[in-house]
Amino acid sequence: MSLEQPPVADRRPLVREHHGRTRTDDYEWMREKESPEVIAHLEAENAWTQERTAHLAGLREQVFEEIRTRTLETDLSVPTRNRGHWYYGRSFAGREYGATCRVPVADPDDWTPPVPAEDCAPDQPALPGEEVLLDLDALAEGHEFFSLGGSSISPDGALLAYSVDTVGDERYTVRVKELATGELREDELTGVLGGGTWDRAGENLYYTTVDDSWRPDRIWRHRLGTAQSDDELVYEEPDARFFVGVGRTRTDRFLVIVAGSKNSSEYRYLDADAPEAGWQVFAERVEGLEYSLDHAVLGGEDVFLVTHNATGPDFELGVAPIAPTPASGWRALIAHDPATRIEDVDAFATHLVVHQRSEGLTQLRILELGPDGVADDYQVGFDREVYAIGAGGNPSFHQPTVRLGYTTLAVPSSVYDYDVRTRELHLRKQTPVLGGYDPEEYEEHRLWATAEDGERIPISLVVRKDARAAGPVPTLLYGYGSYEASIDPYFSVARLSMLDRGAAFAIAHIRGGGEMGRRWYDDGKMLRKRNTFTDFVACARFLVEEGWARPDAVVAEGGSAGGLLMGAVVNLAPEAFAGIVAAVPFVDNLTTMLDASLPLTVTEYDEWGNPEADPEVYDYIASYAPYDNVGEHAYPPILAETSLNDTRVLYVEPAKWVAKLRATSPDRRPDVLLRTEMAAGHGGVSGRYKAWRDRAFSLAWILDRMGLAGSVD
Repeated sequence: MSLEQPPVADRRPLVREHHGRTRTDDYEWMREKESPEVIAHLEAENAWTQERTAHLAGLREQVFEEIRTRTLETDLSVPTRNRGHWYYGRSFAGREYGATCRVPVADPDDWTPPVPAEDCAPDQPALPGEEVLLDLDALAEGHEFFSLGGSSISPDGALLAYSVDTVGDERYTVRVKELATGELREDELTGVLGGGTWDRAGENLYYTTVDDSWRPDRIWRHRLGTAQSDDELVYEEPDARFFVGVGRTRTDRFLVIVAGSKNSSEYRYLDADAPEAGWQVFAERVEGLEYSLDHAVLGGEDVFLVTHNATGPDFELGVAPIAPTPASGWRALIAHDPATRIEDVDAFATHLVVHQRSEGLTQLRILELGPDGVADDYQVGFDREVYAIGAGGNPSFHQPTVRLGYTTLAVPSSVYDYDVRTRELHLRKQTPVLGGYDPEEYEEHRLWATAEDGERIPISLVVRKDARAAGPVPTLLYGYGSYEASIDPYFSVARLSMLDRGAAFAIAHIRGGGEMGRRWYDDGKMLRKRNTFTDFVACARFLVEEGWARPDAVVAEGGSAGGLLMGAVVNLAPEAFAGIVAAVPFVDNLTTMLDASLPLTVTEYDEWGNPEADPEVYDYIASYAPYDNVGEHAYPPILAETSLNDTRVLYVEPAKWVAKLRATSPDRRPDVLLRTEMAAGHGGVSGRYKAWRDRAFSLAWILDRMGLAGSVD
């Protein structure tokens, strides 16, 4: 039956008062997740969304097929060497999740990853001696949602600890598998955040659990063969602003526990060479002092590497002895430089790899080690205007190579091995794009918009050359702008379905992110948060004014905190956008930040401020909070996407927002849509085919808003 009107939510006013300010919320009743009435309302919204997008069914299927046929469905990741094996993942045509596998190292001196035969059949080993560690499709069988939280091989290579989530709430169950027999041990750890960390002996697993507000607050030690109820509580964090986590250094010598808030950190370490000393605090927390810890050997001496902001906001790489040491005892290895943001360091036997960024671009810096310490210092570079580079998959302390990833908006993700001995880059694999894809048919640019206060805002943009030659084009502008998270240029197979229909894609690197260093973050948080929103609007207007984007076809997209961005900019400048896609959007942030019992609220005070305690913060958040500032002006079409089991941004936020938009806007906006996944979490649906269909839905809606729904190259 055809639906003629969108769902109309009951208005049930709830009046609250803070600091003498009165707020009326008509839709807070939707927070009752277990209420049949709420579920019925969400299902009615889904039905309305399907009705209003029914004309796009053919386009959705077409886009899905384009994604599928451009993707090599049966494939193999580049093997990564860890101790005596090469580890890799396999995907198979028609299967959602794939498998994780390994093969023995044939030559201990050869660091060249093995390459499978080109005609390897899905039901055959990809490499000689292949051992399937986890068949993920088998683990997912019978579950509507499935996520592998993590997997970790014991130091002797005999056991595999892995974790799964079959609900979407990011609370995992850890199991331990005997790899020689394929049998599961009796050990089962429930309610775990992520996975487990082995100690050096492979006798204990360390893991993290959460408190009632879903904050990771406890670290436990589980001895294999015992019940979870007997596990030892190793550390409990009482400060509600701090998260905790546990890990092991690449050298295997140290276990580390980190407690971190948005602006402070504290590390504890346990030395496997001296376990009798117990857990020690490396440097006690100081408000505003952030640091991280790694173990290295410099000039024959065991040291801690400390990446910290004690000498400046863009961080310094310091060296400290293997002992509790305050910041005054950290010696500079790379001094603070306001032009370069040092983000991390990885220590190896013969070199260090420093992750840094400058002028909005990521960089990898190699420090070669000699008998007396650092022997040389240089960068691994690529010659593109806009790119992203990062190291990953480097588990062995003694490896002479650096596995790194490289991509641009037009160049598919590429895996390289950099040989520190010869200083040569070896391309191991570039993500295949089937159907004759040529990156040279696209042009990429780094543009600079000017913000309201004169700040220069970088924009990364990609467009087909033939589309650009015809003048301004429909443009999807993406943004995030929170938590110092950087949205670096990246390649997307799904995006080609938009580019090849004549649209451009752009990323607005707005304040609140970390692209331009720590000041970029500081200028887009707390009482400067509005810069994030005005920066984004400035980028949208710049693209139109400079002739890149068609003024009637700019669509904006963002998710989570980027969804808050979407809600704010559509209140601020609704006329600037032809459509808004807000994924799991944090749009009712004032309500959330006023309720310390909700997940993550207290830890977020250092990002947004505490409106419950500070009237100035209350007034500031109230001035931009998307839900509170819905106005009576005309809004562009909006697609809000959420998940019922999301524990980070609760489904109720977009549900309330959509209801208020419809009730407030003059024509009750039939094109304000809410789509709720009823069996998923913050990351959306699980499984690659489901994810492709999910993205095809969004892309079809975006193309429709651009006027490109009937256009294909």
